[in-house]
Amino acid sequence: MNYSVSYCFERGITLIRFIIRRSIPRYENTTDKQVRESYGVLAGVLGIVCNLILFTLKLIIGLLMNSIAVISDAFNNLSDCGSSIISIIAAKMSNQPPDLEHPFGHGRIEYISSLIVSFIIIMVGFELLKSSFSKILHPEVVIFSSFSLIILVLSVVLKLWMVSYNRYIGRVINSSIINATATDSLNDAIATSAVILSTLIGHYLHIAIDGYVGLLISFFILYTGYTIAKDTVNILLGASPNTELANQISGMVNKGMHIIGTHDLKVHDYGPGRTIASIHAEILDTVNIVESHAIIDDLEKRISEELNINIVIHIDPLTTDELKIHSMKHLVKDSVKEVNEVFVAHHIRMTKSYRSMNVIFELTVPSTQLPESANIREQITKRLKDKDPQLNVIINSITAQS
Repeated sequence: MNYSVSYCFERGITLIRFIIRRSIPRYENTTDKQVRESYGVLAGVLGIVCNLILFTLKLIIGLLMNSIAVISDAFNNLSDCGSSIISIIAAKMSNQPPDLEHPFGHGRIEYISSLIVSFIIIMVGFELLKSSFSKILHPEVVIFSSFSLIILVLSVVLKLWMVSYNRYIGRVINSSIINATATDSLNDAIATSAVILSTLIGHYLHIAIDGYVGLLISFFILYTGYTIAKDTVNILLGASPNTELANQISGMVNKGMHIIGTHDLKVHDYGPGRTIASIHAEILDTVNIVESHAIIDDLEKRISEELNINIVIHIDPLTTDELKIHSMKHLVKDSVKEVNEVFVAHHIRMTKSYRSMNVIFELTVPSTQLPESANIREQITKRLKDKDPQLNVIINSITAQS
C-alpha cells in the first residue's frame, strides 16, 4: 500500500513538472514575483478543474447509491473549488507592489486567504457532522454498485495526484495556502477511502455504518480546518522566526570581519519572499567607523542575495576598557547568583548606546528550569537594573547546562 501511494506521488510530481515547464515561462526563477504568481494560478486552476470533476461524479454516485457519506464527500470537493478560487485571487493580490498604505507589500493576503480557506473547511465539517448524526439516527440502505466503487477508487487516485502537485508547488514557492490545500486534499483522499470501506462493509457484512463513517470524515475535516487556522494565525500574530533561518542569519553576520557577536535578532514575515530582519552586530570600539560601516554594508548585501530577505544590521561598538569590563562581569555574575546559585552567565560584553550601557551575555541553567526562561530573564534583569538603572540588559540566550 505504501509503495502504491509513493508511486502515485512520484508519478504525480513528474506530471506536474511537465505541466509547469510547458505553462510557466522562466519557471526555475521562483524568487521572481511574477513567476511565483504563475505557480499559484496554475495550482488554483488545476484545483478547480479536478474538484469540479470530482464533485459532479460523486454527487451522481451518491444519489444513485443513496449514500450520505458520498454526497457529503461531493460537497466537500465543491468547497475545495472555492478554496482554489481564493488561492488564485490571493496569488494575484499578494503580487501587487507596495504602496503608501502598505509599504511592505501585500504578501500577507496569502495568509488571510489561508485563514478563509480554513473557515470554509470548518463549515463543511460542521454540515457533514449534522447530516451524519441524522443518518445514524435514521439509517438507510446504501445501494451497492461496482461501477460506483471503481469511480470512487479513481477519485482517490486523482486526489493523491492533487496532494503531490500541491505539495510540490507549495514547497517550491513556499506558499502557505497551497500547502494548506495539499493537506486538505490528503484528508479528502482518506475520507473517500473510508467511504469505499464503509460501502464494502455495508454490502458484504450487512452493517449500516454509512453515518458513522460520515461522522469520522467530519472530524477529519474539522481537524484539518483547525490546524490550518492555528498555523496561519500564529504567522499573522508574529510567530518566532524559523530556527534554521535565524541560525543562518546569525552565522553569516558572526563570520564578518571584526564582529565579536550578535544579539537582538528580529524577523518580520510580510508574506512569502517578503521577510524583513534586523540584528545587532557587536564590533570592538577600536575599529574605525568607516571600516565598520563598509563591513556591515557588505554583509547586508550578501545576506539579502543569499537568503532572499531584506536585512538591517545595527552596529554596537563593544567596550574595550578592561576595568569597566571586569567590573561589569562581577556585577552580572553576582546578580545571577543571587537569583540562583547554579545559574551561570558567560560571554559577558558591553556596548555603549546614546543614553545607556548595554550589557549582553548568555545564560546556562539546569534543563528543568528552561520552561521558566521568561521568568528567569525578568528576575535577572530586575536585579541588575536595581543596582544600575542605566543598564539595558540583553540576555542573548538561555540554554541548558551540559
